[in-house]
Amino acid sequence: MKLYIYDHCPFCIKARMIFGLKNIPVELKVLLNDDEATPTAMVGKKMVPILQKDDGSVMPESMDIVHYIDQLDGQPLLTGPQNPAIAAWLKKVTEFANQLVIPRMAHAAFEEFATPGARQYFTEKKQASYGDFTELLGHSEGLIRKLNSELSGLDALIAQPGACNGELSTDDIHLFPLLRSLTLVNGISWPSRVAAYRDTMAKLSQITLLTHMAQ
Repeated sequence: MKLYIYDHCPFCIKARMIFGLKNIPVELKVLLNDDEATPTAMVGKKMVPILQKDDGSVMPESMDIVHYIDQLDGQPLLTGPQNPAIAAWLKKVTEFANQLVIPRMAHAAFEEFATPGARQYFTEKKQASYGDFTELLGHSEGLIRKLNSELSGLDALIAQPGACNGELSTDDIHLFPLLRSLTLVNGISWPSRVAAYRDTMAKLSQITLLTHMAQ
């Protein structure tokens, strides 16, 4: 199987996680960010992740891929309960976390930005949605303080390092990608349980954090 992705993309991380957690081999194909032709030819529009199955058929949408792979062997892994407090935390934090993460992604050494055109494509699209990157970066100090406060609240919700609710669930598939994206931001104070969870999930899902590119 092949999984078409961007390394910076949280939705792609969701799809990648289930392969790592279940130790199922998959070939990762990183598309240039300005490559509209490849995904459009596969699924009718520019989007990732896209799973190409062994029979050549394709499947878009991160959670569809997650559920398909999890059920493939008849032994699903994501059987734990969901915690509404985790969903509420994610909704609240995602509203402002992208203002920290997106401008930094535009300057990071992701493979999907290997050409100047690919990086410029990302920059133009995201600035149209979020605003001028220089201005956003100027708000970093206040946003990081706000994030640190919210991370303290998350710390109380983490049941175990290997599963936020004590047993692997879709909450983990939604939570870890945001935490991984936030490792691109210097100056965050990571509470102990959140940090242990972040690092453990990275190892279990076989996905590298972004601390080596932090800004």
